[in-house]
Amino acid sequence: MKPEVPSPVSRKVTLNDVARLAGVSVATASKALNGRKQVRAETRARVVEAAEQLSFSPNELARSLLADRTGTVGLLTNDLEGRFSIPILMGAEDAFGADSVAVFLCDARGDAIREKHHVQALLSRRVDGLIVVGSRTDPRQSLGRDLSVPVVYAYAPSEDPEDLSIVVDNVGAGRSAVDHLVSTGRTRIAHITGDPTYGASQERAKGALAALDDHGLAQVGEVRFGSWTESWGRAAASMLIGQHPELDAILCGSDQVARGVMDALREHGRTVPDDVAVMGFDNWEIFTSGARPALTSVDMNFERLGRVAAQRLFAAIDGEPRSGVEALDTRVVIRGSTVPG
Repeated sequence: MKPEVPSPVSRKVTLNDVARLAGVSVATASKALNGRKQVRAETRARVVEAAEQLSFSPNELARSLLADRTGTVGLLTNDLEGRFSIPILMGAEDAFGADSVAVFLCDARGDAIREKHHVQALLSRRVDGLIVVGSRTDPRQSLGRDLSVPVVYAYAPSEDPEDLSIVVDNVGAGRSAVDHLVSTGRTRIAHITGDPTYGASQERAKGALAALDDHGLAQVGEVRFGSWTESWGRAAASMLIGQHPELDAILCGSDQVARGVMDALREHGRTVPDDVAVMGFDNWEIFTSGARPALTSVDMNFERLGRVAAQRLFAAIDGEPRSGVEALDTRVVIRGSTVPG
């Protein structure tokens, strides 16, 4: 049965009317009338024809899209001073655009009560959506399914599979790190990392071991877990050198650990990278550029993670929500600690 064309006399024509007449979703109708590329030509023509039939103008489209929206978004973090949350927030703000969306930033400081208060405050301001940024990669409690706006979780995934979480592929990062070391001719690779209770530590170690197995190599010793500090890197490297003098590469779970490892190697008369290659994670400039030689590191692409989270939130606001966990690739930034300059 052909959809009934609403009488312009009885009420104002809306985007819902156009979508209904064209036989598409509201989101598709919006994209077609906005000229977005994701819509097939025949679908666009059908939507445009429906809009013309209903005398639906571009100005009415804008009013329809803006109805019940405030042009504001909430960014909720638990670690505003942290190394990871700030670039994620910067990427999200870049995607939002300074001229189109106002951003309310709240720091819960890891306090569940404070977080709940901030969520209620943001909702009272009628934000159009929320991005929740974690301080570590471990799954976190969901804000719930009964919120009035869409929510996207960034860096720390939600425990609820029905939520949408944008995370870093730490397993893939571990794999790519070992692939790089092997590509430089290293075959006796050890791994020193941080706190074993962190998901990132376990996932990077898992990826590194899988890559070693793919290359037919055995890891030198067990994965050495400790703390995310230079002092732990120095201590662990000193023990490794004494127990496994044959090693020719050390993969470190963070750039901080890697700096400590490089100090220990120098103290034991080992040259980086001629004798032992050293590689870190996170590509934290204060550690990578200050190291001598400069430190090769896996960049987790945090700003891109923030941009993708913002894009997914936009889509959810436009009526195209997603669910599940979306893991983003990392990249290896090669410097002198693995490849001689």
